[in-house]
Amino acid sequence: MNIGCWLERIAQIHPQRPALHLGRDCVADYATFHRKSLQVAAWLHGKGIEPGDRVALFLKNCPDYLIAHYGAWYAGAAVVPINAKLHGREAAWIIENSGAKLSFTSPGLTDALQQAGAAGDIIDIASPAYAGIFQTDSAVSPVPRDPTDLAWLFYTSGTTGRPKGVIINHRMLMTMSLSYLADTDQVRSDDTILYAAPMSHGAGIYNMVHVLMGARHVCPPSGGFEEAEIFDLARHHRNVHMFAAPTMVKRMTQIAKATGETGEGLRSIIYAGGPMYQADIIEAVDHFGPIFVQIYGQGEAPMGITALSRHDVADRSHIRWQERLKSVGRAQSAVEIRIGDEHGCELPHGQAGEIMVRSDIVMPGYWQNPEATDKTIRDGWLLTGDVGFMDEDGYVTMQDRSKDMIISGGTNIYPREVEEALLTHPTVAEVSVVGRPDAEWGEVVVAFVVMATGAEMDQAALDAHCLDQIARFKRPKAYFTLNELPKNNYGKVLKTELRKRLEEM
Repeated sequence: MNIGCWLERIAQIHPQRPALHLGRDCVADYATFHRKSLQVAAWLHGKGIEPGDRVALFLKNCPDYLIAHYGAWYAGAAVVPINAKLHGREAAWIIENSGAKLSFTSPGLTDALQQAGAAGDIIDIASPAYAGIFQTDSAVSPVPRDPTDLAWLFYTSGTTGRPKGVIINHRMLMTMSLSYLADTDQVRSDDTILYAAPMSHGAGIYNMVHVLMGARHVCPPSGGFEEAEIFDLARHHRNVHMFAAPTMVKRMTQIAKATGETGEGLRSIIYAGGPMYQADIIEAVDHFGPIFVQIYGQGEAPMGITALSRHDVADRSHIRWQERLKSVGRAQSAVEIRIGDEHGCELPHGQAGEIMVRSDIVMPGYWQNPEATDKTIRDGWLLTGDVGFMDEDGYVTMQDRSKDMIISGGTNIYPREVEEALLTHPTVAEVSVVGRPDAEWGEVVVAFVVMATGAEMDQAALDAHCLDQIARFKRPKAYFTLNELPKNNYGKVLKTELRKRLEEM
């Protein structure tokens, strides 16, 4: 079934229920949300979009994001969500690799795509062409889809430096959404989901369960994360759910304590996307109360591997409450978890190994990348690349990442991608990028650089070069020069040695 039909059903039952909001203002009830999505679908059909085609969303957070999103689903197409913080060249590469025939863009992002030579039609949601979509009535209805049909094509970077497209089908999204109700939180019709984190990622993928239950969808006028704005909208709309990276939770706590905000109206904050320091979540619970739930997921198993309930996050009475608070919780209902050795054999409780997942929430594979799929899926089990252990009560604790991914402010940054950008600068001979622990961001990007013969370090020039190649948030926050990079006998850079050097600085 087409998961977009959840919108059609709620619009039939509760057509006048408020649906889409920009700040405090309601811009569409569910009937209008449904009708506009049908109009987008009819227009897409007229543009030659057929079932199975891909439609890219290179959009900042706004109500039209959801209208275009469901319009694509109604047309039988798959959505390719692209982080609005990406460089135009990075977004254009995703559009090309996915084969997206058409892209919806926000003002300010359209030029970046055009300058990068992005393939296919580009429709700015502030343009007359987009406004014209809603000037005619639609006679279409949502296109039926099979559970295994592609619904979301989510690009997550890999160690090769190029993003990989994760195939996410309708069944995966339904399983994830229903697991949310079973394991993460309940959603009622008078609840609100607030999109303060990018809708292309964790925040946006939670839209489906809130559509299913007929809740309100609120986009901040700022288009992003501003603490004062969030507190104001929570007081106004009430019963607010939101997804937040750990660094966002920390900032909200700091601002609330400094300004006297209590978090009135916040019902649930789901946090994930990076390491949450125990002191930070304890401080957040002490100030806001038991409103926090932690989840663990990956693009390859979106939002649905484990959950640490609000009770466990807030509990201080259990004899092992601190150990549980350090964990990422227990397996969600539709998931099997195994801690495996290097051969995939299950390890006993308490012993560390790779976290492996089997479920209907796990991807069938990477888009047009069978080699990467074979390395990641083994006998139906997803090899997460994360190292951890499970205790006798089923709580999973992550200890490290076997991959070198850096998580800064809840956003994944892959060192190879930054390294490749820096290596195109003429003064850089060699470079290795690692993450340095940071109290605010979780980790920040640091580059160790071997300069070309006769060249001197010019951090401003390297910064400018990075900004021309990759997204701003990926550029290094610090540069250190070395005469040579530490390497093993096979010539591989020893990043563990670089991290030790950071600890000693």
